[in-house]
Amino acid sequence: MQTQIPAGHALARKIFGAALFAQTQRQPSLMNRLTGAAPQQGAAEAKLKGQTGPDMPLVRVTDLSKTAGDAVSVDMFNVIGGRPIMGDKNAEGKGERLTSSSMDIKIDMVTKVVDVGGKMAQQRTVHGLRGIGMANLQGWFRRYHDQSTLVHLAGARGTQGGTDWVIPLSTDAEFAEIMVNAVKAPSYNRHFVTDGTALVQGALQLQSVDTTDKLTLEHFDEIATIIADAEYKLQAVRLPDDPAADDEPLYVCLVSHRAWNSILTNTSNLVWRTFLQNAWTRASYGSKHPLFTGETGMWRNIVVKKLDRVIRLPASTVLKHITAANRYTATETDVTVASALSTTHAVDRCLLLGAQALAHCYGKNQSSETYAAWLERFYNFERSLELAGEVMHGKSKLRFDYPDGNGNVEPTDHGVIVIDTVVKL
Repeated sequence: MQTQIPAGHALARKIFGAALFAQTQRQPSLMNRLTGAAPQQGAAEAKLKGQTGPDMPLVRVTDLSKTAGDAVSVDMFNVIGGRPIMGDKNAEGKGERLTSSSMDIKIDMVTKVVDVGGKMAQQRTVHGLRGIGMANLQGWFRRYHDQSTLVHLAGARGTQGGTDWVIPLSTDAEFAEIMVNAVKAPSYNRHFVTDGTALVQGALQLQSVDTTDKLTLEHFDEIATIIADAEYKLQAVRLPDDPAADDEPLYVCLVSHRAWNSILTNTSNLVWRTFLQNAWTRASYGSKHPLFTGETGMWRNIVVKKLDRVIRLPASTVLKHITAANRYTATETDVTVASALSTTHAVDRCLLLGAQALAHCYGKNQSSETYAAWLERFYNFERSLELAGEVMHGKSKLRFDYPDGNGNVEPTDHGVIVIDTVVKL
């Protein structure tokens, strides 16, 4: 006898819920390609020893998929410093105390519903509307995950709209609820703005940008130097199959199409070919990671990729930032993009990513035993069908308190540097 599972059956819902989970995780989006597993304690201990861990920019945290609760704590222990104790001097009671900082990430349930119609709607088409409904939900959740990740990393929503955007503008009454966790402006020490061929720290420079402040390869030279000189360096990205990871640490910079075009138009043909060849050469070492597929450039060990969506800040846009005076409190105030950009230019936000830039936390949906569930509801005398997907999750940019040599503690974005640059519209 053949076992049959009709539409609406509890087991069918679990199967479809598992399928929805798998598809939203595996669909070929750039954010999925930059995701790795949460580090275990052994990996954290290796990091404190100075060893490089196999880390990616986006981290999956699954604690709440196994236990009850609506928040998970993410912790970081700081590296010890200080001078040694020499010879026979008394060392007892002079141990350096371990210091740490932590942040809580909340989760919530996100639901999207699609109505696939009734019996006559199905009669009029040869297509299986139930399958089409599921495919639509898969595409919607992929966009939702990519866009919410982008907004959290960028620390701003920007002004781009259209039907492709499923995250509303920050002025929308439901924006904060939809993002689950607070969208934090970039920390002062992780925020730079292009100024000619130089970079200026802090978003206050946005008030003074002009049409010549476009992204060039010179800016990658400077940001590479900034990373190398930083007291608390951006942790490098390690691709699982990259044989050069130990010798040549990688970072990933996500730029808009217009910022990419700025690099192209401000670079000689010979240097541009070198920019593209560098990425091809790195991939030829043996890495098959999809980060190297498509048009990819690399400069100073920074892999440059184009983003399909962009955080765009037109002239006179008001947004949140952290000033130099507020760097130790991370208090946010308003800054206005220069009106001189007029309607011909705008600011695009580029993201330089290291490891562990954002945590994506999952809960367990009791309907499917995974973080995603599939729901069905017949109505209109059982003639029409609504389908729904729901996911239980939350995201947040990772920010920890870093101590400096002067006794100050500075909230610092752990794995992302924001570079604001002017683009021609």
